[in-house]
Amino acid sequence: MANQNDPDMLDNYDFSGGIRGKYAKRYSEGTNLIRLDEDVAAIFPTSEEVNAALRSLGEIIQHHENISLTKNSSGLR
Repeated sequence: MANQNDPDMLDNYDFSGGIRGKYAKRYSEGTNLIRLDEDVAAIFPTSEEVNAALRSLGEIIQHHENISLTKNSSGLR
């Protein structure tokens, strides 16, 4: 029978010897997880593809900002 508070938690799970937060610090230092919507995940099925797309977008944004800064500093608008 499942736990009334959490149906995925079965009665035979025993966490009495567990240490709360044992890996929390290590996890938070090296992990940045995000959930992609299904339509985005279909386009970019691997983390490598997601990272490549985001890097490309980042370069485009930086290039656009550099162009805008150059125009503004030269008095052009």
